[in-house]
Amino acid sequence: MNSDFKAYLLEATQATECEEVEIIQSLWSGYGKIIRYGLQGCSRKTVVVKSISLKETGSHPYGWTGEISHKRKVKSYEIERNWYQDWSSACNLDCRVPEFIGFFAQGKDEYIIMEDLDAEFPIRKASVNLEELKACLSWLANFHARFMQESPKGLWKEGTYWHLDTRPEELESIEDLELKNKAPKIDALLRECHHQTILHGDAKLANFCFSKNGREVAAVDFQYVGGGCGMKDLAYFLGSCLPESDLFELEEDLLNFYFQELKMALRRLNENRNGSLLDFDELEGEWRRMYPLAWADFLRFLLGWKPNHEKINSFSLEKLKAVLETI
Repeated sequence: MNSDFKAYLLEATQATECEEVEIIQSLWSGYGKIIRYGLQGCSRKTVVVKSISLKETGSHPYGWTGEISHKRKVKSYEIERNWYQDWSSACNLDCRVPEFIGFFAQGKDEYIIMEDLDAEFPIRKASVNLEELKACLSWLANFHARFMQESPKGLWKEGTYWHLDTRPEELESIEDLELKNKAPKIDALLRECHHQTILHGDAKLANFCFSKNGREVAAVDFQYVGGGCGMKDLAYFLGSCLPESDLFELEEDLLNFYFQELKMALRRLNENRNGSLLDFDELEGEWRRMYPLAWADFLRFLLGWKPNHEKINSFSLEKLKAVLETI
């Protein structure tokens, strides 16, 4: 362990000693690791540290390397640090995130120190039942409500890791000329929608941590948090955990559930803030119109990035076709 980082970790946690317990996972493209540390002499038994190396790795599972990719990764870790330092404390129990403990940097190495969520949310899932899926949708609805109409200062201006401006190489590689030509229009419609919020930006199932009973969740990994239409998170999440047959069958019910949760969350926040409630019917109508565009926007990325990806299926292609026919 870096001795200077160890000294900072002990100071930040008021611990008398610390040791590495386990490597939880490696970061994408070899940019570091997520590590659990055990602590002694303080109130916390463990913390989780995102240990980041900002050296250019030249490693990518699908071959997307180079300066553009590296700069995007470096920027994403700066954004994540800003999120934890400046924004994360605004989340409530209905959109739980790890508590920020500290940040340490030395040269090209950075360390984000966070609460270890495993005591409350020890389960990670590769698939979910309907109740567990709805717990994630409730988290997204409450998160979007909490940051409705907030300006994403210090975050990505446009959240999500597939945002068009950050993916010029993938756009260039798309073979479908109609999609390539209409991609900026799809992006513009999403950007210009009136009701904007803060997006998680990578709201896949792997980034949700579940309680033992599966009824509560917390979310992690905020490298691509930023502004945008909440439907981008929703479409991406549903695509991350449902096969195409379930998407065809359950989509409408799940959309209705999300909007019910969003309406209740906005009402609770309005009561607490003693403010004026926005026109929810207008918000819902606009976001329902944006929903297929969000699917098309993500599929644009996939078709350029990995055109044989399993998420490119009859459901998502049907969404894309409908959008291309109407814009």
